[in-house]
Amino acid sequence: MAQALDAAWSRSLESAESRGQLGIAHAERRVADAWLAGAPALEMSQRQGRGSAAAGARETEIGLQLPLWRPGQRQLGAQAAQVEQDWALAAERAARWRLLGQLRELSGGLRAAQTDVAVADSQTQLLQQLSLDVARRVQAGDLAPADALAAKAEWLAARSLLAEAEQNLLALRSTWQLLTGFHVEPAAEALLAPQDGAQATEHPALLLADLSVERARQRVALGKAQRGAPPELGISMRQEQPGQGQSAQSSVALSLRLPLGSEPPQQTQQLAAALAEQELALATVQRSRLQIEGEQALARAREQSAAAQAAAERERASLLRERARLLDKSFKLGETSLPDLLRALGAATQAESAAERQATAHALAQARVKQTLGLFP
Repeated sequence: MAQALDAAWSRSLESAESRGQLGIAHAERRVADAWLAGAPALEMSQRQGRGSAAAGARETEIGLQLPLWRPGQRQLGAQAAQVEQDWALAAERAARWRLLGQLRELSGGLRAAQTDVAVADSQTQLLQQLSLDVARRVQAGDLAPADALAAKAEWLAARSLLAEAEQNLLALRSTWQLLTGFHVEPAAEALLAPQDGAQATEHPALLLADLSVERARQRVALGKAQRGAPPELGISMRQEQPGQGQSAQSSVALSLRLPLGSEPPQQTQQLAAALAEQELALATVQRSRLQIEGEQALARAREQSAAAQAAAERERASLLRERARLLDKSFKLGETSLPDLLRALGAATQAESAAERQATAHALAQARVKQTLGLFP
């Protein structure tokens, strides 16, 4: 199951989305680690004098504008980038957990389909042998020709059910291959993975919900810290040429630009969106906890019910199998009619199929309990 999960994850759209989210988190981390709040700007200007009095006068200035972080803004950005990365990893784990649930359900369906095919094939072979025995006894004069027709009709009906079961199994195998790329369906034991002693550190869905709240809070804090344009530090060098015959003069200037006024509408909109995201995340985490607790309680109750039904179906199948064996022995001695034997064989086959399907349902119920607990194989 672990191999199937890795294969299915590599083929899923969620894996590409997860890689994109991690790329965004790494990009935000690089932005937060930068020394400047934005890209520096280069300024160049030159002025020349006009007229006879200003002939030869020229002024050249070259400057560099450096956007600066506001107090605490860089630290908040680093924290937000780290939370974004943690959230992206949690989102990937939650997506893999949901995909694992699909694989477990599909594995249970495949196991049930394999059981149907095996039971139908066994019933077909049994009725074929019975049909041949009846035909020999008809030729010997022990049974009426109508009995041979009835036995052959039951055999043909069993063949039809076998073909239907094989088509269902083929469809599920195609779905499994499309999802995982494997040409072989999982073994029956795969449905029970992980082992009973496995424990989850924290439920993937709850971890993602908690980190979504923290992510929204960091975005709100960062949005408040980024209100308004960043201050800029300017460094410039100026060279002045007063005119012909006069020496040039150079100077270096430092400037600090502090934006005043309210923040731009775009930043106000981003802060409002971050506040709305925070409210939604808080509501989601509470709902997720209640939903998962309810799913866990329901899964445990269904697992107990499935275990009781599986035990009852096993006992019923054993009784009907023994009854069919006794009636078959009685039929060979001429003490039981063919319709009674066919009904007994049909009831025994249905009971065996029901027992096998209920065993699969019990295994799937156990897997669903592990799924609600957030356990991985």
